[in-house]
This record gives sequence, C-alpha cells and structure tokens, in this order.
Amino acid sequence: METATVKKGKVDISYKPAGRFEETRFEKIHNIIFENSADGSAVVAKEIADLIKEKQAKGKTCVLGLATGSSPIRVYRELVRMHNEEGLSFSNVISFNLDEYLPMEKDNRQSYHYFMHEHLFNHIDIDPNNVHIPNGTVTGDAIIEHCLDYERKIKEAGGLDFQLLGIGRTGHIGFNEPGSHHNSATRVITLDHITRVDAAPAFLGIDNVPRRAITMGIATVMSAKRIVLLGWGPNKADIIKKTIEGEISSQVPATYLQEHTNCTFVLDTGAASELTRHKTPWLVDESLTWNEQLTAKAIVWLCRQTGKSILSLTDKDYNDNGMSGLLTSQESYDLNIKMFNRLQHTITGWPGGKPNADDTNRPERALPESKRVIIFSPHPDDDVISMGGTFDRLVQQGHEVHVAYQTSGNIAVSDTEALKFAEIAKSINPSEEAQTIIDSIKAKKEADFDPLEVRKLKGNIRRGESFAATRYFGLDDANVHFLDLPFYETGAIKKNDLSDADVQIMVDLIKSIKPHQIYAAGDLADPHGTHKTCLDALFAALEELKGESYMDDCWVWLYRGAWHEWDTHEIEMAVPMSPDQVLRKRLAIFCHQSQKDGVMFQGDDSREFWMRAEERNKDTARKYNQLGMAEYEAMEGFVRYNFK
Repeated sequence: METATVKKGKVDISYKPAGRFEETRFEKIHNIIFENSADGSAVVAKEIADLIKEKQAKGKTCVLGLATGSSPIRVYRELVRMHNEEGLSFSNVISFNLDEYLPMEKDNRQSYHYFMHEHLFNHIDIDPNNVHIPNGTVTGDAIIEHCLDYERKIKEAGGLDFQLLGIGRTGHIGFNEPGSHHNSATRVITLDHITRVDAAPAFLGIDNVPRRAITMGIATVMSAKRIVLLGWGPNKADIIKKTIEGEISSQVPATYLQEHTNCTFVLDTGAASELTRHKTPWLVDESLTWNEQLTAKAIVWLCRQTGKSILSLTDKDYNDNGMSGLLTSQESYDLNIKMFNRLQHTITGWPGGKPNADDTNRPERALPESKRVIIFSPHPDDDVISMGGTFDRLVQQGHEVHVAYQTSGNIAVSDTEALKFAEIAKSINPSEEAQTIIDSIKAKKEADFDPLEVRKLKGNIRRGESFAATRYFGLDDANVHFLDLPFYETGAIKKNDLSDADVQIMVDLIKSIKPHQIYAAGDLADPHGTHKTCLDALFAALEELKGESYMDDCWVWLYRGAWHEWDTHEIEMAVPMSPDQVLRKRLAIFCHQSQKDGVMFQGDDSREFWMRAEERNKDTARKYNQLGMAEYEAMEGFVRYNFK
C-alpha cells in the first residue's frame, strides 16, 4: 500500500475518479493514505486555508461545514497555527456545524458548541455572527422550525463550499445513523447504541450520553461542493472498508458519499488497514514485490481461506488465490517449510531467554541469564490484562522485573466505587478530609470535574489494586513504580499533549534500572488515546537515550490484548500458557476490582476485560494450532520494536 509523503504541505488530495486513481476495482471512493493523522491533518488544513484565501481574493465568503469529535482536532489546531503565525484570516468565513446533542446546554463541556469554541473559534478572527451550530436547548415544536431555519441559512449563505466529515463506527456522518434516507435534511435523530457507547468515555458513562441529537441530513451534506472525510486509527478500519468498497446502503450512511462527484477520504495507515489493496494486495496487484513480511502475511491468509495448515498448501492453492507470483521464484513446498519454521521459532516458554540453550532460533537471547525488565503499563491494569502470563513467567524464572504504571487511571473509577472507599475510610478514622470527599462526590453534577482530593482517592484505589496484582505474582513492592505522567492528570477525558516533563520521567526510570528488556503497550485501539500517548512517551525517551551503552543491550517488546491482538504473521514472540497459568492471569486481573464489574469505559464489547483477554489469548493459540503448530491452552503475542 502506497502512502502519501508530506513535503512542505505539498500533497494533492483533490478529487480523482475512484478506481482509475487507485487502479483497483474494489474501491468506489477516492482516498489517500498518510503514515499518521498529523500529516493528513496538515494537508487538509492547507486545502481549507487555500480555499479561504482564494475566496478572499475574489471578495467572496467561504462557507465551511465543520465536524466535531477527535478526528478534526489536529486540522483545527493547524488552522489556528496558520492564523497566529501566517496571518490566515477567517473574516470571510461562514461556518455551519454538522450536529449537536439534544438536549445540551451550550456551556456544557460535552456540547459541540463548547468543543468548537475551545478548539477553533476562540482562537481565530471569525465573526461570531457567522458561526452556526445547531441549538441543543430547543424543545417541542420549536425544534422543527429550528431545523428548517438551519437549512434556509445554509442556502442563503450560498451553500457549503467545503464539508469536513468524520465517520462513526456505525457508518454515520454527522449523526445520520443507519436507516437515514439519502434525501434527509437537518432533523432530530435518535442515536444508535454503538454511537452512544463510543461517546460514553467523554460523558463518564453511557447513562450520561443523550439519546437524541440534531444533525444535518444526508442531502445537506451531499450538497457541499467539496467533501473531505477524515479516518484515523484501526478502530475505523472496518467501517472505512465497508464505506469505500461496499454497496450503497442506508445501513451504512457514509456509502452515499460514493455518489458525490468531489469527495476524498483522508486516512492513516490504521484506518486503511482493512482495504483490499492493503490487507490482501496480491488480489489487486499481480506484479507485487514479495518480501518476507508480505509473504508471511499472505501464507497465513491463504491457510485461513483454504482451511489448511501451512504444510498442506499446494501450488493450486497459491494459484487459485491470486498468489501465483510467489511461485515464480520458489516451490510451494519450500515456501511452506520456511513459513512453518518462522512461526515455530516464535514460540517460547522463556520470554526472558532460556539459560544454557542455543538461542539461534529463539526470539530472545539466552544471555544474560537474569535480565532487568521494565513492563510499562499505560493504565494500572494493562500489564496483567495484556501480558499477565508473561509477567508471571518472567518473575518465576528469576528476572528482575519492574512494573511502571504510566498513568494513575483515576478517571476510570466510578463515583460509586470512590464513595464506598471514602465511607470506609471515615468509619475507620472520622476525619474532616474523608467527609469532604464524601460531600464532593454526593454533590457532583453531570460532567463536573472531580476535585483534587477525589482524584487522589480514585488514584489510590487503582494503586492498591495494582499492588494486589503484583504481589499475587510475587513481585516486591519496591519494583512497582507509579509514574503519574502529567499529560493524564487533567481530571477530564481530554488530556494534555505529551510534554518534555512526561518524557523525562520515562527517561529517569529507564536510566535508573538500565533494562535488558522493555515491554510496552502497542495496542493503540483504546477509545481515548492514552495508550498512544504512553507509547509516544516511550519512543521519545528511547530516542533521547540513544548512545547510552546499556541501551545497546536492551530489546523492546510491544504487547497487545486489551482491545486487539497482533495478527499471527506479525507476532515475533509467542508465549504459551497452560490452563493453570491462564487461571493465574485471570485472578491477577480480578485484583483490579474497580474495573471488573460495570467498568466505565467498556467500549462496544460487553464482556469484562478478563473475558476479552482470555478469549483473545485462546484464539491466538487456536490460530497457531490451525496453522500446524502444537496445541496450547492460550498464548500471548509480542512484536519487537527496533529503536536503534
């Protein structure tokens, strides 16, 4: 899959006919793929800025349709930068936002009115009279007139010159949920359950998410002269594939965009990962250059397609499934043997390396026999959820294991749980502080920030649970580190940007331990981005530590498991678990009681985290077994990150 490269912002994302541009019959919407959302956002912001300036030069207004949510934040940030540093003026801009929750007060931090002013309008020179956002306070019969008036104002402004969109996992654009008609205009809509689940973290629980919203209709969106849709991250990959490659359907409202004559999807590699030309490029391009990684990916896919193990694949299987190019240089038997050995060599019961053993074909070094290990855990339970079996094995095999919890995880503790602990504390020691916490929790209103003393209590609850889990694995308390990275400590879902202070905390810990192994969360599908920021902090720390002699002997392993697992062809170390070890991992997860029942940030998976992790680990073992490997109860998978 080719991706766009940004050179001084010069990337053309203007519309090109789908199919002819991508040279694949599968895609029906023009799209361009960037390595990351920052690059894509910068290019989209430049297109918007160029349009504004073009209209200004002609003495005309520029009518922008704007979106909310996490996807456009970097676009708005770049527009603000252009305004402050390059003199970009918004004096000729008229804006219309896609939607707003109903009911919703304008000054509520969860309102889109608040969002747009916080991220854009408060920082540019747009005329406040030119800002239009659906009113979430209208009621009764006034709602219908408000929606009709919104449509009239768009038409009176001359129509939308540019419409910026995100996409929900239901395929909604704006809040046009499944079932929306292509002729629909601005109206009230009932939100899909998945949409409300996705919004739940921002509202501190799904019960606080409004059930209705006002949204521009499909016809309103389609009337825009130019449409750009942003898609970031693997969470959006499935719906992006359905939208770009599927049939037009009201059940996936974004597919209506296939009929627009000037629409581009701007994606990062995660969001594009399920597109045919990325996931199975051999079905698109017969002249592929086959490297080792692509070959491994294709053979694993072929086994799943045919239901065969690796060593059972034949020439006919390769030829019948678009992989004849592989056979031009190697016999199928040779390909099969190489892939079988590659996969078999990833399996080890010694994640810290096996002493006194030939490590030529092992994923980890035999020496030093006893390694210093740091397990970085974004939240205070990701360590046991994602790699609890490996964690336990490392301790049992005599390595010096340290666990570093990068954030306090305090916002994930419910008020009910915190109140329970505060009341217990008061019963033991009737203090003014305990009563203050109790009063603060009871007086808390929807969307209120927790005061500092409540956040401290919630953080201490997570700390106590972490100690319970690490002690269960036999780890000394002195080897448990709570970093409380500053970016997280806002008291709200919205976090600060990663800072030098965050990175320095990571650097200091690594310097003090001088590890031979580092484990870190490479699962970037968490719903509010903490895993990504924590991984960025590690990468920045590793960059700063380059040149330190002890880092020459440090290997970094990335784990997943809380939300997704590595695909089989990606795994470079697979640690099998026996039934007893699976049970030990489960009991360690149970130590995190505040996250066990009715967890606040459940996502769209209703199972508890221990159930998700256990099933993923068992599924990894099943996949290995189906490919012809030995049968294990469960497996945890890791990918090595080369930072040198």
